[in-house]
Amino acid sequence: MNFVEELKWRGMLHDIMPGTEDLLNKESVKGYIGFDPTADSLGIGNMVQVMTLLHFQRCGHKPIALVGGATGIVGDPSGRSTERNMLTEDLLQHNLSCQKKQLEKFLDFNCGANAAEIVNNYDWMKNFSFLDFISDTGKHITVNYMMSKDSVKNRLENGMSFTEFCYQLIQGYDFYHLWKNNGVKLQLGGSDQWGNIVTGTELIRRKTNGEGEAYALTTQLIKKADGTKFGKSEAGNIWLDAAKTSPYKFYQFWLNAADEDVKNWIRVFSMKNKTEIEALESQQNEAPHLRILQKALAEEITIRVHSATDLEQAQKASEILFGKATKENLAQLNDAQIIDIFEGVPIFKIEKDKISGGVNVLDLLAQETQIIASKGEARKLVSANGIAINLDKYTDVNGIINSDNLINGKYIVVKKGKKDYSLVIVE
Repeated sequence: MNFVEELKWRGMLHDIMPGTEDLLNKESVKGYIGFDPTADSLGIGNMVQVMTLLHFQRCGHKPIALVGGATGIVGDPSGRSTERNMLTEDLLQHNLSCQKKQLEKFLDFNCGANAAEIVNNYDWMKNFSFLDFISDTGKHITVNYMMSKDSVKNRLENGMSFTEFCYQLIQGYDFYHLWKNNGVKLQLGGSDQWGNIVTGTELIRRKTNGEGEAYALTTQLIKKADGTKFGKSEAGNIWLDAAKTSPYKFYQFWLNAADEDVKNWIRVFSMKNKTEIEALESQQNEAPHLRILQKALAEEITIRVHSATDLEQAQKASEILFGKATKENLAQLNDAQIIDIFEGVPIFKIEKDKISGGVNVLDLLAQETQIIASKGEARKLVSANGIAINLDKYTDVNGIINSDNLINGKYIVVKKGKKDYSLVIVE
């Protein structure tokens, strides 16, 4: 497989330094991408770069993920209007450990010569004194050169600390260190990193009197069709960590992608080949209401990030709201999943004693919870087959709701009509 051609048809390639493609076609190349360690989880905004490394490895090259323990302390100014908060060493180590586990779900670390590696730039930067660094490295890059970069120019108006100003020099040294000690010839990254990356190639050139061979390649930044930032929902960031973003919410993010977005995303985030994706695109065009692309991408990426079991549970959870799920399906969910699924629906609380003693269904709907405005309206809806209790149709206006009706001993799900849900929490 040709790595550059792979990125091109997937719509991922943004810029490439002359000679890079020739190098990649000539030999197996070691290349790296840096990851920001300021959170204990990668978000789906990081996944473009993760997928870049994955495709890089699939094309026979050796991917290296650099986690920026040192640069995380400094903070990357690229694409920012304010300075990042600096992190303690203990917090950085915790974040790095968590991110490594997530990267291992994408990259193969046990496949021989092109097995993936993870390196931490803190390992080689921690012993550098300030004087050593500026004399060994700083003398090779002029201030004019550093100020010409967009990541610096865009911040000068509002002010920029010397710490942040030095970021590109530290990232440049990372490239030099990996080039010299690990045989790395290529740095990859998002298009906003071009300035930092070429600072590295320039440093290598100057420290070797023009003999050092180093290259750069950047990928497109992904945005939603409406111009909003990729990787965020109305609720905030979409994380790879199940504790931060549940598998259900993760699955729903991809499932609910706009048609215009998913046509791009399926090429970036799927491992399917061109023939397979084009076939799915053709099916989508013929029957867009079936959301074939959304389902294919949501299934594949949920399994990769979480598991097949998590996908199955997410699908069952989705069926509860949008499909033909039963009370038995509802009973299989844990408390966290129930709260997840019914996030945003009206929630009513009722004392456990009232349920234990039994309460008439009309009283429950109209008096104890106000799910329905009046008992008269409640009577009409129940009689007309318009109310479901725990997904089962409920037609007995004299019926009693008691502890036997509780899901997980705590919840009652009420559906009015086809899609109007309410959640009753008994406590």
